[in-house]
Amino acid sequence: MAVARLRFLDRDEEELLHEQSIRCLERIGVMVKSEVVLKSLERAGAKVDLKRQVAKLPESLVMECVKKAPKEIPMGARDPRHNKRLPVQEYPLLSTTGLAVYTKDIDTGEKRPTTNKDLANFSRVADAMEGIDICWTTVTAHDVMQGALALNSLWTAMQNNTKHIQVVPATHGAADARKQVELASLVVGGAAKLKKNPIFSVISCSIAPLCFERAEIEAQTEFAKAGIPVVSMSMSISGLSSPVTMAGTLENINAENLASNVITQVAAPGAPFIYSSESAPMDMKTGAMDYNAYQLTMIAAGAGQMAKRYGFPAHTSSWGFETIEPGIEGSLSEAANVVLNTFSGTDEMSGAGALDYAKGAALEQVVLDSHIWEDIRNYMHKFVVNKETIALEVIEAVGHGGTFLRHPHTMKNFKSEMLVRDVKRKHWQATLSTKMSEETKAEARRTLKEHVVPELPKDVLKAGAELIRNYERQV
Repeated sequence: MAVARLRFLDRDEEELLHEQSIRCLERIGVMVKSEVVLKSLERAGAKVDLKRQVAKLPESLVMECVKKAPKEIPMGARDPRHNKRLPVQEYPLLSTTGLAVYTKDIDTGEKRPTTNKDLANFSRVADAMEGIDICWTTVTAHDVMQGALALNSLWTAMQNNTKHIQVVPATHGAADARKQVELASLVVGGAAKLKKNPIFSVISCSIAPLCFERAEIEAQTEFAKAGIPVVSMSMSISGLSSPVTMAGTLENINAENLASNVITQVAAPGAPFIYSSESAPMDMKTGAMDYNAYQLTMIAAGAGQMAKRYGFPAHTSSWGFETIEPGIEGSLSEAANVVLNTFSGTDEMSGAGALDYAKGAALEQVVLDSHIWEDIRNYMHKFVVNKETIALEVIEAVGHGGTFLRHPHTMKNFKSEMLVRDVKRKHWQATLSTKMSEETKAEARRTLKEHVVPELPKDVLKAGAELIRNYERQV
């Protein structure tokens, strides 16, 4: 099978990064701000300093946990037609951006804080877009109880989207994770069904360099026990939270992911784990993560290679054009960076709909990103290379100077081999500007008006609402 991919590291460099990651985990270790998790690591063979909250992980434990992690993961959905599996066979699965704190109102253009209704609208548009496979809880609902934000966000997304959902752990750690699992179990008909085909996964971020916060890591262990895929996202910023060098950043990403997998597998052997990075250099002028940096593509490719070295499914790339206003405000070279980033060997990537370094989101940007991705992903179309597709016998039958147009082999294969450009999507990309935003805005409005997401059964809606009310009383 032939699929276009970038390769950044040679084998010797992969091995060196692995060796240095192991040395880092054995000698420096990771800070884990949870006594519960530290004690479980100690029982598994780690050298733990409870006072300093540091666990040093021996190579034998790290590699034993690599072996325990499943190499294929189901990514279920409310609608079985949207069920996916990792790793992918051709192009990666695209998700929306996540947790944006403002939107550009689709009717007024006003920049305003996001609400739960906005989250419902973003989830519905994502459900309708062919290019989007996963609905990350796209915006932060400022009008719900913030202590139960993750639970409310998962519930809103599940009601308004039938694809796989991604969430983040909340401030209440393990208790919050258990409630999210309980809520999703209501939707699918029980915890056993959820574990077999999880309809949501969780993005769990380490704090670079080499640190895991209590609430998030305790929630991660609960998700692991329930069979919910953990997307272990390292957000290493070169020059700020990881070494300024490319190699140092890749080592930090790798060490954090290996440590996170150890914590996951110690909590629940065989738990689904996804190696992840959303990392980039620091903008030396502002201190912010620079999503336009040339290094973005190489970091994604290197992290993707390291994930595949261990056999982990990977979420190591992002998608989306850095823009303040809906559209494509980038240059040609910045667009190339975005596109090449998707060829890194990742299985998942996020970012559709993002504005302003992911601080904002716009419904029309979701539409634009989805349609452009549908176009770009054709470059990762799966081509079969075997004797039948090489077609030596067909060449012999056609003969010197002949034509293949009328041969049955052409009729049989042309639909899977010939990829046709969408003229409208090509037109949207032509300006590298915001000129297409009115067209995409009109499509987003039409989608909100016409796209219908099937309602959950009334008993499930009632039970879910009651579960959330009871949890809000507790927190």
